[in-house]
Formats: sequence, structure tokens, C-alpha cells
Amino acid sequence: MKEIITLCVGQCGNQIGSEFWKQITAEHGIRPNGVPEDFALEGDDRKDVFFYEADDARFVPRALLLDLEPRVVNNIQNSQHRDLFNPENIFVSKEGGGAGNNWASGHRQAEENAELLADMLDREADNSDSLEGFVLTHSIAGGTGSGMGSYILEHLNDHFPKKLVSTYSVFPNWEEDQSDVVVQPYNSILTLKRLAVNADCVVVLDNTALNRIAVDRLRIPNPSVHHVNSLVSTVMAASTTTLRYPGYTNNDLVGLVASLVPTPRCHFLMTGYTPLTISADELARGDASKPPQQLPGSEPAGKDERMVHTSTDPRERPPPPPAGAVRKTSVLDVMRRLTQAKNIMVSANTRKGCYLSLLNIIQGDVDPTQVHKALQRVRERRLVSFIPWGPATFNVALSRKSPYVETKHKVSGLLLANHTCVSQLFAKTLTAYDRIRKRNAFVENYRREPMFADSLDEFDDSRDVVQSLRDEYIAAESPDYVEWGVGEEDDAGGLLDDGGGAFASDA
Repeated sequence: MKEIITLCVGQCGNQIGSEFWKQITAEHGIRPNGVPEDFALEGDDRKDVFFYEADDARFVPRALLLDLEPRVVNNIQNSQHRDLFNPENIFVSKEGGGAGNNWASGHRQAEENAELLADMLDREADNSDSLEGFVLTHSIAGGTGSGMGSYILEHLNDHFPKKLVSTYSVFPNWEEDQSDVVVQPYNSILTLKRLAVNADCVVVLDNTALNRIAVDRLRIPNPSVHHVNSLVSTVMAASTTTLRYPGYTNNDLVGLVASLVPTPRCHFLMTGYTPLTISADELARGDASKPPQQLPGSEPAGKDERMVHTSTDPRERPPPPPAGAVRKTSVLDVMRRLTQAKNIMVSANTRKGCYLSLLNIIQGDVDPTQVHKALQRVRERRLVSFIPWGPATFNVALSRKSPYVETKHKVSGLLLANHTCVSQLFAKTLTAYDRIRKRNAFVENYRREPMFADSLDEFDDSRDVVQSLRDEYIAAESPDYVEWGVGEEDDAGGLLDDGGGAFASDA
């Protein structure tokens, strides 16, 4: 059995991590206190991928909750799931002041607590019989999730070189009137370097697209932090369903990543999910969180509301769907919808560029012949375009649904795709970074930290890595990509070696 350790870092990482654990405890028939329901004791699901069984028969998450300020972690410890987590695996800085949206501060404070963090990681790793890898949830734009998350990625690369590292990384809104964190371009560029060099797989969660989907698909005029987090937890749970309810293929993390990452550096994945629904209870929970809270990543929800809906005319508002709105689903319908841009959770145009690889995880009672017919129809209609220099990697994994959670639809699907349009996100990051870097704006707080005391070279090095990453994704659209970069010195901080090291060893 192969286990996975989850690391929730910073405010955003702990918020989406909390929703994820609520979701998978329900899917495995585990009560909020970790005690399994009687009807779930004889199930054939793999609880031990994300949980271990304590001596008192409770199931405890293989999770570390890490933050530099206590608010979100305190909320978790005061929730109905307060008895679920191992108290020894919760770290909150003694100062409790956070990182002040400063990547360098988050990185320094993590380094100062390196021994304690390493002990927590080693203890949890030693508690695993056959550890496969780590999953990190965080934001790239704040201070703790970006800075502390970057330090942890570096540590994992050094101390667990043969273990696969996957992340769920929340990208911020880049519209100038939607951001209150003026230094988020600095934090993002520094974090992206570590994601490129030290991670094997990055699932991109884009704030802009998540808000758009909440408004357009779920018909929520002013989505709250809870609504957005419920979308993220749905994606996280669905992307791990083949690990927890294994079938013939994609039943481990390495196999899942191997089908999606054809070259080491191009490991940034986008997601889509259909059909999206929200229960009346979930809708009420989100509405109860008003006034608006800060959405995962960086921006206050109040700012996003201007983008979401500004009309006061009730006739112009989209009508809310019935709480149990259900439509007929089929394999073909789900696979066709997963290729549509409106269901993609990244604010990039998928009509430009091409797919490097694509995986559909279909959940429900599905006949494999339906999958073959749907694949044939997708190819006939040319709904997707693939790279010209390699074989079209279009995989479909069939997965069972949890028998302990009632779902209204017979078939649902998740898209995990490696698409060259992700370079558009890197371009937005580079543009926002260049805009403030050329004036050396807001760098004084960084100069106070040891890493930037002597020079700001780390900024420029990180920019070079992100630019190289964007260039490679663009080059992947051309037939001669296999010759790209051959004979050139690798100026991107050893990306080819470091970025692919763990993946190559495990594969």
C-alpha cells in the first residue's frame, strides 16, 4: 500500500485543505472525530492512502497543518473536525504575526523552524509503510503559503529525493483593480521558480476562473470563500479518487503523473469538472460567511464582487437554480463538456495552443464500451488538438464513486490536462512583475530579510526561470520542439536535472 502525506501551508492552504478533509472523510465513511461508521468497516476502499489507523481504531489524516498566524488553524481546531487531526502535526509560529505578505519573511521563518518542521515530516514519513509522495496545498501570492511553502519544497527535494512531490497551487487574480496585495508579483515569481525546480506536478487553481465558474455555472452572484473552497475540494477529491478507489490503471500517484508529464519541466496541469452542483446546505453555509471574506490566494472577496456582478436590477440577475437541479449525464456528454473552455478552472484560452496530455477520470457506473464510443466521437469531431511532435496522449480512467455519499448524477468527470495555454498565466505573472520591478517598487521589506540584504539577484534569477518555462511551453506547440534547447547551456537553475529527478527515479 502506498501512502501520501498532505501538507497544508498558510491561510489558503489550510482553508482548502480543511474542505478536502471534510470531503474525503465523508467519502470513506469516517465521522468528524475519526471514528469509522459501522457500515464503512468492511469497505474495499483504501483509507490508508491518506489516513492511518490509531491504536483506538480512529482514522487520523496523514497531514501537517502549518501556518505562521493562528486564525485559520484555530478555526479548524474549534470546528466539528477538531478531534480528527494529530495535535503534534499542527505548527503555528510562536510570534503569530504571519509573514506580512512577504515571501522572504515566510521563507526565513520556515528556515528558523527547520529542525521542528523536519522532525514533523520525518515522524510522519516513518509512520508510513510505503510512502509514495507528498501533496502540498498553498497559495503562490501571499507570504506564508509562498515563502514557507517554497522552503518546504526545497527541503522535500533535498531530504526525500525519490519521493514524488505534487502541489495544488492557487494563482491570484492579475487585474489591477482586483488585487490588494501589491507585492503579489514578487511573491508569485519567487514561488514559481520553486514549483518549476522542486515539484514534480503542479495542479493550477486559478482564482479568476474559480470565481467565474461559481458565478456562471453555479449561479452564485457573489461567491464567498466557502463556495470557492468547495470547488477546490471537489477537484482535489476527484483527482485522488483512483488512488482511494483503485482500478486497473492510475491507481498510484506515480502512474497518474507519468501519463500527464511528458517532459520534466512541463508539469503544470489544469483542471475541469462536470457536472457542478451545490447543495442547499452548502449554499447556506457560504451565504452565512458574509460579509465577504478573503478568497484563497490574495484578494478580498469584496473586490471580486465588482467583477462578479454590479447590477442592482433583479431582472438582470441570473436565476438561482433549484437546490437539487439535476440533468441527464452520459459518458459522451461528460467528456465533451470537459473540453469546453467554460468548464476549465484556469483563466487561459484553451483554443490557442495544444494539449501535451489529457486524462479524464470518469466516476460512476460506466460501461467501458461507452468510453470507446465517446473517445471515437471526440476524435471525429476534433474537439481537442494535440502536440505535433509526439503521440496524442488521451487517457480515460474509470473510477467508482463512494458508496457512502449520495450523488444526484449517474456520471461525473474530472479533467486533468497538460496544455500549452498555461503559458498565458506565466505571461501575466511576468508582466505584473516587470511593471513594479523596473521601478524597484516595494522592495524595502524584502531588503530587510537576509536573502535580499546584499542584492536582489534572487528576483532576477526567478524571473529567468519563469521566462524559460513560458518559452518551453510555447516551443512545445511547434513540430521541432524535440530540438528545442539542445546544445544550449541550461540557465534555468538546473531545471532539467532538479525538476525531473524525483519523477525519473520513481518512474
